Amino acid sequence: MNVAIIGGGAAGFFAAIATKENFPEANVTIYEKSQKLLSKVKISGGGRCNVTNGCTNIKELALAYPRGGQKLRKAFGKFNTSHTMEWLESRGVPLVIQDDNCVFPVSQDSQSIIDCFLAETKRLEIQIELGCGVKKLQPKNQQWQMDFIDTAKEAKVVDKIIIATGGSPKRSGLDWLETMGHQIEEPVPSLFTFNMPNESVKELMGIVIENVQVNIQGTPLKSNGPLLITHWGMSGPAILKLSAFGARKLNEKNYAFNLQVNWVNIQNSELVANELRKIREEHPNKKLTNYRPYALKERLWLYLIDKCEFSNEVTWSQIGKKGVNKLMNILTNDVYEVKGKTTFKEEFVTCGGIALENINFKTMQSNVCPNIYFAGELLDIDGITGGYNFQAAWTTAFIAAKLN
Repeated sequence: MNVAIIGGGAAGFFAAIATKENFPEANVTIYEKSQKLLSKVKISGGGRCNVTNGCTNIKELALAYPRGGQKLRKAFGKFNTSHTMEWLESRGVPLVIQDDNCVFPVSQDSQSIIDCFLAETKRLEIQIELGCGVKKLQPKNQQWQMDFIDTAKEAKVVDKIIIATGGSPKRSGLDWLETMGHQIEEPVPSLFTFNMPNESVKELMGIVIENVQVNIQGTPLKSNGPLLITHWGMSGPAILKLSAFGARKLNEKNYAFNLQVNWVNIQNSELVANELRKIREEHPNKKLTNYRPYALKERLWLYLIDKCEFSNEVTWSQIGKKGVNKLMNILTNDVYEVKGKTTFKEEFVTCGGIALENINFKTMQSNVCPNIYFAGELLDIDGITGGYNFQAAWTTAFIAAKLN
């Protein structure tokens, strides 16, 4: 049996290794269009490679995927985060689970993962062909013929194909699969940070606020968690999660919208008002600048006071009812204008790809083309940050490799 794996990234390598282990007699070949292998693994997690997440509750795990979570929930029964950690550690890659549940190699170096995959492909005698971009697949006597972009390369006929070419930022990159009858969900960016060219909050760059709530004004989209102020706007887990769940809506808005920030992540604003009144009663003669509610970062608190147009000399007793309301409002409903987005680090993640209705998730086989299987981000599946996108790649590749 000849099996072709199209794509030399995370899902492609994992699928190739699992296929060869399942079918030792098969000829398994990885076809990669570029001259580089595992390039996204190399740069992920700032070069440390966040291989999976420490969450072992499958129901909870599935909630980390704005698209594809329900389908993955069943798939995780076959291969989940615990399986990933066991797989890597049994092959000589010790792992560490951080406080935020992100899982990294102990080496803190993505090269450990790359070396592991390359060693496994060598051990299993999996062939690797670089510079072999596939432009067309056509059926040929119960098999499939692969025609390459480089016409000088001879077409190959194989029995089964696992397609793991990764997310395509442009729809045109998926045309060859659409012509085979697959439905394509329009690819749009996911996991990005917010640009705020007109906002002075950028002066606070480098500050992390551990627990905020953010939402897109005029929509039900909201998220909470740590927020990082950057020299271009806002980032951090709360923003990235919001960008993932709002990927399509924010694309429709052309990345121009208002962001509401609740700096204290308390939904009942009256509770915040009561806290501010209590401070006013107990510390009437203290300057606003010298007494920070909710242990807010000093630079942020001074910025918010200034935004409320209070002088640095004003005391808590002098702000009155209106002043309390002003502070309550800015703590729970501060508004910033977003104009544009920036890719998170060097990693692009796309929402969109092969429609999940086209795939049998028990086997990852195409419902449209027999003996064609899919794995990884090419599917309309994407997760928030924290190792979830890699986990979806490992899971779908593991199932596809059974070639059922």
